[in-house]
Amino acid sequence: MLRKNTTPGKLIIVEGIDGSGKSTQIDLLYKWLQAQGRSVYFSEWNSSQLVKSTTKRAKKNKTFTPTTFSLLQATDFADRWENRILPLLKAGVIVLADRYTFTAFGRDVARGVDRVWVRNLYSFAMQPDIALFFRVPLDVAVKRITSARASLKYYEAGMDLKLSESRIESFHLFQERILNEYDQMVDEFGLTVIDGTLTVQAQQRLMREIVRKELEGWEGLPIPDAPPKTLLKYGIYDEKGGANV
Repeated sequence: MLRKNTTPGKLIIVEGIDGSGKSTQIDLLYKWLQAQGRSVYFSEWNSSQLVKSTTKRAKKNKTFTPTTFSLLQATDFADRWENRILPLLKAGVIVLADRYTFTAFGRDVARGVDRVWVRNLYSFAMQPDIALFFRVPLDVAVKRITSARASLKYYEAGMDLKLSESRIESFHLFQERILNEYDQMVDEFGLTVIDGTLTVQAQQRLMREIVRKELEGWEGLPIPDAPPKTLLKYGIYDEKGGANV
């Protein structure tokens, strides 16, 4: 089980299968919070420089096993958690994350990794203050992805699982497994389900209302006129004092 967030900051995350529309929504939320003068930091899945070259090489050579893939993704998350997410939460910043531990709980288990083992792997992380799960019908999500891309990547399509010789069919079956895991996590982790078939505007209104209630009466870290070195260090401001958030 994930630990309760006891820091002064707020952790808000979005989850969903590929093509759920979550990335669009958290980007809009990010800009909305920024416009309100909030101190906000954004983090996304698989973005740590620590393991980037290793991940790229392993994907290119198709040498990942489900367990090694799980461990490397956990390393990526742990690096971002220890050096970015947690320090900023302790400073009172709003941290937005496009994918969180639940992505690992879904994808790794879909690849056959033990469910309890994966959860224990991320036991150092905290339960988000808001965890939004953008749920869309599988066919809708797959159509969004396949119509927007010329081709699907090997691991993205789940080709390592030998589900089908067709990348599109394999992608469909892989995402179906992940969606089933997400559905089980709704009650387990208290995910708030957002209907991903609603208009972008309707989804954003719902999202903002949820966030507005969570932030009611909460001040967090104010944005000062002159950015302190800690905020420069973690990328909230650039060297000229302009907000990067």
